[in-house]
Amino acid sequence: MNLYHYLNSVQRVWNAGEGQAVARLLSLSDQHVNNSTLHVEYPETAVDRQLESPLDEVVSCHLKVLFYLTKEPRNYSEAYKQQTNCIQAVVKMLQVMKDENWFLPIMYTVAIDLRRLAAKCEEQLKTSKPGEILEKAAECLMACFRVCAADNRASDQDTKRLGMLNLVNQLFKVYFRINKLNLCKPLIRAIDSSNFKDSFSLAQRITYKYFAGRKAMFDSDYKNADEYLSFAFEHCPRKFTKNKRLILTYLVPVKMLLGYMPRKEVLERYNMLQFYELTVALKEGNVRRFDEVIQKHEAFFINAGIYLIVEKLKILAYRNLFKKVYLILQTHQIDLNAFLTALQWVGEEELTMDETHCIVANLIYEGRIKGYISHQHNKLVVSKQNPFPNVIVN
Repeated sequence: MNLYHYLNSVQRVWNAGEGQAVARLLSLSDQHVNNSTLHVEYPETAVDRQLESPLDEVVSCHLKVLFYLTKEPRNYSEAYKQQTNCIQAVVKMLQVMKDENWFLPIMYTVAIDLRRLAAKCEEQLKTSKPGEILEKAAECLMACFRVCAADNRASDQDTKRLGMLNLVNQLFKVYFRINKLNLCKPLIRAIDSSNFKDSFSLAQRITYKYFAGRKAMFDSDYKNADEYLSFAFEHCPRKFTKNKRLILTYLVPVKMLLGYMPRKEVLERYNMLQFYELTVALKEGNVRRFDEVIQKHEAFFINAGIYLIVEKLKILAYRNLFKKVYLILQTHQIDLNAFLTALQWVGEEELTMDETHCIVANLIYEGRIKGYISHQHNKLVVSKQNPFPNVIVN
């Protein structure tokens, strides 16, 4: 296929309104990328002769991207610049074609390629401000998002609002990579309040729930994190084992913080026994063992970005340890010295009575213990009914 045949193919599927087919011919993952006859530095004359606006500018930019990606040495910087021009041309397309949305797959493809090229430029160019290129790419994606979000047709199947979620997921991937999670909040609000949130494809909804769940987890909103991540895990097809494991990496610590301990067989299935070791330490109330597990699997927890979240589970180890003290003493008025002795016995040798008071107070505040501290008598007075609410096995 030479340049003439390529342009003719693009025009034909465009005229037929085949958005997926046009998108394939504009994708950097398609086979046509390897066709040397399409690697043209100045394709405008040929393109203008065969294609009309708004398609001509998009295709010209795409061909320039191919040129810069295949010349030696590869010029990722110039390729990214042309891909930026390409998505800006797509924005114009969205604005001109007001009453249609069949071309949304073109926007998806150009957006994904822009994000990937920006990431490649970050790796290759090593700029003085890490994340700067990706952040600029996100601004281009936001331009598309604004046009889609501004389509006010309430229930029309041709609304461009159906393209919002794909863009939000691309933006999530950028913001998580450059650690700008605060920018996710308005996007989550826009999707959750959308009338079309149940009309998006299941694959896109799973991706969205995964990222929204991670954002909620980092905000310590564990209830919403559980809801989002559970949806993603339950609806992710079983054959995508790697994706289900990735979701579980965040869902498991969230569940544990909510008091649900994971079963060993589930963790074995996804090769995540690090969490089982934590579960054993927590159930035993063994603070020393908990710290040893954290230290043993430190690299895993840090690389997953959950180290600080997992550390918060230590409060459950304290809760279970104190429950054992309560069961041994068989009294509803427990001398806090007994707790301090227990803590020192399990490896917290340097703890003071004041720090013990703080631990008990936190357990009461979080609802792990039902009771109050009598400072006058240095005792914890617990409820006679269910003083240590159960940690549910699930």
